[in-house]
Amino acid sequence: MLEVTALRWTLTIALILGLLALDLGLAMARPHVVKFREAAVSSILYIAVAILFGLVFAAQVGWGFGAEYFAGYIVEKSLSIDNLFVFVIIMSTFAVPEKYQQKVLIFGIVLALILRAIFIALGAALLSLFSFMFLIFGLVLIFTAVQLYRHRNVDPDVQDNVLVRVARRGLTVTDDYVGGRMFTRHAGRRAVTPLFIVLIAIGSTDLLFALDSIPAIFGITDEAYIVFTANAFALLGLRALFFLVKGLLDRLVYLSTGLSLILAFIGVKLVLHWGHGLDDRVPEISTNLSLIVIGVVLTVTTVASLIKTRRDPTARAHAGSLRAADRPEPEPADRPGPET
Repeated sequence: MLEVTALRWTLTIALILGLLALDLGLAMARPHVVKFREAAVSSILYIAVAILFGLVFAAQVGWGFGAEYFAGYIVEKSLSIDNLFVFVIIMSTFAVPEKYQQKVLIFGIVLALILRAIFIALGAALLSLFSFMFLIFGLVLIFTAVQLYRHRNVDPDVQDNVLVRVARRGLTVTDDYVGGRMFTRHAGRRAVTPLFIVLIAIGSTDLLFALDSIPAIFGITDEAYIVFTANAFALLGLRALFFLVKGLLDRLVYLSTGLSLILAFIGVKLVLHWGHGLDDRVPEISTNLSLIVIGVVLTVTTVASLIKTRRDPTARAHAGSLRAADRPEPEPADRPGPET
C-alpha cells in the first residue's frame, strides 16, 4: 500500500492549483483566438509536466506505483479526448465565438476536477469498505463499453440535455453573448446569455464523464493519490489540447470503438480482481499488461482511423453515446464539423 504523507498531498495539490491558476489567468486575462503555435507549446508543456511528475514519483516510491500512474494517466488522457469531442459538439451547436471558448473550457476543466475529486473520495471509501464494489464498478464499465460500442456512430444531442431544457424554459436567454458575460439585463429583466446555457451543458457532460472515468482508473489502481494525480494531470492540459486537435478530432473515426474496448478490458480486470479476492485460483491482470493493452488499442485505433479517413475523406468520427439517437443521424456530409 502506498503511504502518502500530508506534506506530499499538500505539495501535490499546491502544484496542481498553481498550474490551474496559471492556465486560468492566461485565458481570462486576455480572451483571444488561440493559434496553433500557442496550443502546441502549452500542450507539450503540460504533457512534459505530467511525465516529469510521474518519473519523480516513480523514483521515490517505486516503479510499480509509477507504472500504475502512467497507465492511469494514459487511460484518463484517452477518455479526455472523447470529452473534448463532446465539447466541440457543444461549442458548434451553440456557435460559441472562438474568443470565448477558452472561458468555457476553463470552467469545464475546473468543474471536472472538482467532480473527480468528489468521486475519487467516494470511490476509495466504498472500495475500502465493500470489496464487492470492484464487481459493481467492473459491471458498470462493461455495460458502458457495450452501450458505447453499440452507439459508436452517434453524437450526443445537446438539445436533449435535461438541465439545458429546464434552464431554457425557466430563464430568459439573450440572443447574443453580450461580451462574454453569463448574466445581464434584457428588457428590464434579469437574463442569462447563451454562454450560461453552454456552461450548464459542459457541466452536465463533466458529471457523466466523471461517472465513467473514475471506475475506469480504479481498475488500474486502488491508490487514491495515484487516481487523483493521474486525473488531474490528464485534465490540466485540456484547454490547449482542445485548440490543438479540434480540427483533427473528426478524423479519429474509431475512437469510440477503441475506448469501448479499453473500458471493457478494465471492467473485466476489476471483475477478476474481485474474484481473486474470493479465490486465489482466479487470475488477475497485471498493471504492466494493462499498460501494454491500452497502448496497443490506442495505437491501432489512431492508425486505423487515419487510414480510413485517407481512403474515405467523407468519413467523420462521432463522440459515441450511451443510448440511441432519438432521431435519424445526419448523413456524414451534412454533419457539422468543428470550427476552424
